[in-house]
Amino acid sequence: MTRKELIEQIKKKQSFLCVGLDSDLEKIPQHLLKFEDPILEFNKRIIDATKDYCVAYKPNIAFYESMGEQGWRTLKATLDYIPKDIFTIADAKRGDIGNTANMYAKTFFDTYNFDSVTIAPYMGEDSVTPFLLHQNKWGIVLGLTSNKGAFDFQFSELKSGELLYEKVLKTTASWGTDENLMFVVGATKAESLGSIRKIIPSHFLLVPGVGAQGGSLAEVCKYGLTADCGLLVNSSRGILYAGNDLHFAEASTKVAKEIQQEMSDLLQMI
Repeated sequence: MTRKELIEQIKKKQSFLCVGLDSDLEKIPQHLLKFEDPILEFNKRIIDATKDYCVAYKPNIAFYESMGEQGWRTLKATLDYIPKDIFTIADAKRGDIGNTANMYAKTFFDTYNFDSVTIAPYMGEDSVTPFLLHQNKWGIVLGLTSNKGAFDFQFSELKSGELLYEKVLKTTASWGTDENLMFVVGATKAESLGSIRKIIPSHFLLVPGVGAQGGSLAEVCKYGLTADCGLLVNSSRGILYAGNDLHFAEASTKVAKEIQQEMSDLLQMI
């Protein structure tokens, strides 16, 4: 999917919601366990419940590869079920180099036909650029994460006076363009978005951490919105597990619609 196509979907749906498909066999409604592939059945119902309110889906690859061969089949079937006009993100956080990076890119872009894949950039340019060679595909680089451990390294001050994550953003942005590179910035670091936008003013940001992790959508938009929106805000647990009975899909619809309506209001700021 191109940048133009993604922006068109955001404008059409008045939404920049990404639904994370971190589907866990131990958390899905118990009545689904009777199905041959319970996770696929769960994913299909969540997709049906939310597709009108989101512009992206983000399967967390660990939840699928942990199930072995069946998990990869479930992932492929889930992707095939997602409407073609919705952006897809392989949340894989790959970070190797050379031929290995090339093969990771081939896996997610050719074999599974994702629109994008998340990448850990700390091995340098040759861990990122192989993902940027595929037409109309995106690398989504970890910029500033929302976990507690982010403070172990990402906020380290360099001799130049820059923080390490700022150096990563600035350098990585030079390897691609805002047509094939996005960055992950955690919602719980919303106060940093102002300085981040000075470094990458037009790149899209994938923002996890809103909802269950405590991030504020309004704060993220205050500092992160651009003229083209420039944001994909992810919600996983808050939507997936909004309900746990026979009517769980309706509960997911309710939450997704509420987020979309808030997003529609916030887009009026542009």
